[in-house]
Amino acid sequence: MTGLTPETQTVPTTAPATKHVPELGPPVKPKRNKYAFACAILASMTSILLGYDIGVMSGALIYIKRDFKISDLQVSILAGILNIFSLIGSCAAGKTSDWIGRRNTIVFAGAIFFAGAILMGLAPNYAFLMFGRFVAGVGVGYALMIAPVYTAEVAPASSRGFLTSFPEVFINAGIMLGYVSNLAFSKFPLKLGWRFMLGVGSVPSVLLAIGVLAMPESPRWLVIQGRLGEAKRVLDKTSDSPSEAALRLEEIKEAAGIPADCHDDVVQVSRKTSHGSGVWKELLIRPTPAVRRVMIAAMGIHFFQQATGIDAVVLFSPRIFKTAGLKTDHQQLLATVAVGVVKTSFILVATFLIDRVGRRPLLLTSVGGMILSLAALGTSLTIIDHTEKKVTWALVLSITTVMTYVATFSIGAGPITWVYTSEIFPLRLRSQGSSMAVVVNRVTSGVISMTFLLLSKAMTTGGAFYLFGGIATVAWVFFYTFLPETQGRSLEDMDELFSGFRWRDSKSKPKNNKNSSSNPQVEIGPNKLRA
Repeated sequence: MTGLTPETQTVPTTAPATKHVPELGPPVKPKRNKYAFACAILASMTSILLGYDIGVMSGALIYIKRDFKISDLQVSILAGILNIFSLIGSCAAGKTSDWIGRRNTIVFAGAIFFAGAILMGLAPNYAFLMFGRFVAGVGVGYALMIAPVYTAEVAPASSRGFLTSFPEVFINAGIMLGYVSNLAFSKFPLKLGWRFMLGVGSVPSVLLAIGVLAMPESPRWLVIQGRLGEAKRVLDKTSDSPSEAALRLEEIKEAAGIPADCHDDVVQVSRKTSHGSGVWKELLIRPTPAVRRVMIAAMGIHFFQQATGIDAVVLFSPRIFKTAGLKTDHQQLLATVAVGVVKTSFILVATFLIDRVGRRPLLLTSVGGMILSLAALGTSLTIIDHTEKKVTWALVLSITTVMTYVATFSIGAGPITWVYTSEIFPLRLRSQGSSMAVVVNRVTSGVISMTFLLLSKAMTTGGAFYLFGGIATVAWVFFYTFLPETQGRSLEDMDELFSGFRWRDSKSKPKNNKNSSSNPQVEIGPNKLRA
């Protein structure tokens, strides 16, 4: 450590064996673990599947409606039904990942989505297209649940927020690719253009299957399978230091019910621990106060992420821009690409702020910005709707506020939802708990997607955004009063954090725990120096 020489480390024989002295300088921030970084990127590529589908459907729906001559109700169902179908994958993913491992579940998700994308691209009619949506939806459900769980379990605490936000980054990258695909194939013949748009979605799943071969299995899953030797080797590669790797292994062993003095490479673990038996009872029937709070927090943040209308904006951007006054397909798709650029840019900014600023400040700032943007968007669209002449300033305001809405969403509510949920569940409940949160997310998204066009007709498009603004206001109050800060806490420490949590505590950050990298003491003992 800077400022300490071999002479200053010498402890006189008359001194105590161990003592604490004030830290002599600011703590050295650990370098970003490149191996954990690479693992997070590969795992998060599964999220491209959902992002591409959302983005590409926004433009493909224009041409599918013309080709199959379907109604707005059928368009709404086609747009939102994938979220409902994804429930099957989300519900099955927890159990599947406990049985076959996190890595193999990622491969499984990619294979299912590949089949779905091919089926959608070859669809000769509306019914066959719906079947393709069903298959792709199951794959999306698996991918949504497993990517953040795997990344959180591999990442060191110092960069867990940064790495766990990657799934949201890749969702946005997928949306951007979908928008670009719409623009690229929009000039093709009607019957070919939208099929190419959907069929190209099979490409990311192939790349995913190849990339996953370089990934290790989750160390936490290896421990609950009793494969301690393999888990130790993975932790050595994904931790910031050997001491952190050892500490993480001990905490995971404790959470899995393995004695601390057990150092065998392979141990026998009870079936209840290794395969998740009894988890649903602990989650739903007899939860502890801490688990109950975790469940409410996870479901609440996922519900509000979608109930504030993000998928309505992303899926129906061309419709919104048409309502605002952009007349041609090319203008609408071009403006939609701009939405994708803004959304992706701000999610990249968020990844670098999550571990520096904290979860709560970013989330509250994000939702506050969404409220203002939704109010302004609702106002501008209402003015346009009630004016026969073209109102240029209202058109500009509409386009601008769509951009500010997706920007403020991406800076907080988008990534933090996935980061927060992957952090707060105890190890024994993580897979199934995360699955339930994703179910809430997808159901809410499906309802919003399938009802937005009907809602717009019933209360105008501006009125629909006023409604989303009201829901966002309720979300801000919920986040402010109920969600504690998790920055710097180890995954195994969440049970303690939530068991003693009161809403007034949410106004301040928790004190650094024993695992914090900013421990203010240096311990000096015989033959050792530990910071």
